[in-house]
Amino acid sequence: MAKHNINIQDGFLFQNLKEGHEMFIELTTGRNLVGRLKRFDRFALVLEAEDKEILIYKHAIATIAAAARPES
Repeated sequence: MAKHNINIQDGFLFQNLKEGHEMFIELTTGRNLVGRLKRFDRFALVLEAEDKEILIYKHAIATIAAAARPES
């Protein structure tokens, strides 16, 4: 029987990439970034924040949260 690997991280990032909502990222240094996810891979992600694209290595991320979505 084949075992399916569920990758929660990739699902979460892909959903936010597709929707284009802002994300809050807290780094292990304590710095907070707010921006839109542009792309990601196994090791890093690119966030459009502060009017530039920022490459962030995943091992430097403490938490990621999607920004609050406006209520319809």
